[in-house]
Amino acid sequence: MNLRILRIELRRSVAPWAGAVVLVTSLAFLHLVPGPWWTGTTLWTAQWTSMALWTRYLLVFLWPVAVGLGALQGLRDHRSKVAELLASTPRPPLHRAASLAGTMAFALGSAFALLVLVGSVRVIAGDTSYTPLGWLPISLVAALALAAGAALGMGVARTLPSVLTPPALAVCAFLSVSFLRQVQSSDHVLPTSAAPNRLSLLSPPVVDVRETLLTLSVPVHLGQTLWLLGMAATGLALLAATRPRTRLLALTPLLAGGALALLVLPAHPRDTYVVDRAAAAQVCDGPVCVAAVRQARLDGLAGPGKEALRLMRGALGDAAPATFRETTVPRALGALARQPHDSRSVFIDFDDTVMADATGDRLTRVLVAQGMAPLCNPRSVNESGTLEDTVAQSIALAWVLGEEPRPVDGTMHTTKGQTELAGRVWERFTALPRAEQRQRIIAMRAAAVSCSRDALTVLAGGRFW
Repeated sequence: MNLRILRIELRRSVAPWAGAVVLVTSLAFLHLVPGPWWTGTTLWTAQWTSMALWTRYLLVFLWPVAVGLGALQGLRDHRSKVAELLASTPRPPLHRAASLAGTMAFALGSAFALLVLVGSVRVIAGDTSYTPLGWLPISLVAALALAAGAALGMGVARTLPSVLTPPALAVCAFLSVSFLRQVQSSDHVLPTSAAPNRLSLLSPPVVDVRETLLTLSVPVHLGQTLWLLGMAATGLALLAATRPRTRLLALTPLLAGGALALLVLPAHPRDTYVVDRAAAAQVCDGPVCVAAVRQARLDGLAGPGKEALRLMRGALGDAAPATFRETTVPRALGALARQPHDSRSVFIDFDDTVMADATGDRLTRVLVAQGMAPLCNPRSVNESGTLEDTVAQSIALAWVLGEEPRPVDGTMHTTKGQTELAGRVWERFTALPRAEQRQRIIAMRAAAVSCSRDALTVLAGGRFW
């Protein structure tokens, strides 16, 4: 197909409108509809992999739209009643099919590329210095999925020329995506589906982004590419077919692509979403380390981190932690990342609502509190822990700094609730000799690090209610 044919097809087809629908709908969804793509470390413009996964996530509704619009385009000759006339021309049917499908693929691919371009500009303008290439296959497969879906829709509409074909195909595509779609569960770090993992991966969308260090593995890219190429070939063959036998043979690429894809695609979610080792690599400024994907945050963290370590070392001596490190262990939804059994390191999480926006002296206070009483309660449903966790941190921070306990900002717990509980425990705690207070603090931290006992109970020397 040359540029002249492309210009003609763009003028007389629904391809430009299909591209406009994909682009406008996607941008409106990402910018106007509140969701997890707006906040935290998984913000859709926070870094490259998150941007690619969130735009790929939109295929939940974009792919059925592409299939339906492709079917609408496939009915053009039938609506114009020129199918028999075109069949009598010397131009091969495959040439006409390729020009029609190629125009639609160009429009949809260009629209998705513009969406990715908008996200890329936002990522570059943000505070990221990590520039991997692993996000490219995620976006390329998404563009291929839109083109293949449109081609299949055109082929089916040419085979079944009815005004009901486009909406029926769009509904069937949406139902299949919904059935095969992988979703995050509250009990597992990795997504689950109603269908077996290999079968669910035949669906073009990906699960919503919950962990910034997780990405799709190479077998997923390869298997989905084979499946989508087979789908596109079948759509093109159906679009060019003129006899029932040819239409039946046109299903061969789809079946072959599906069979090859099922052989390549991983059988378990743990082989589907894998930790990006390059993104998780630790980048350090002395004793303060973060994952490479958040290297831009190291400058703002290093100073307060070193000051927090100095304060804890002055209070605890050799029992104080020696380093701050960002945790890179994936966790289940609504659960805390369990503190590793390492008394010398404090593992920080940038998704913690308390430290998400903290800077300067406030960040130092947050780091001291988390270093003295690291969160380790798997029952906690928010990143900042239970009320007892928060009060234990505020008391430990007050003891290190030689001040009265203050309520911790940024948690779901009320100031009144924190003050009342902290007051009861603080009164009992400060009645002890200084040496015994220090032993209680050391025991509290050991209990929190090992996840063996409730930190506030240890600090109070027993029940405090």
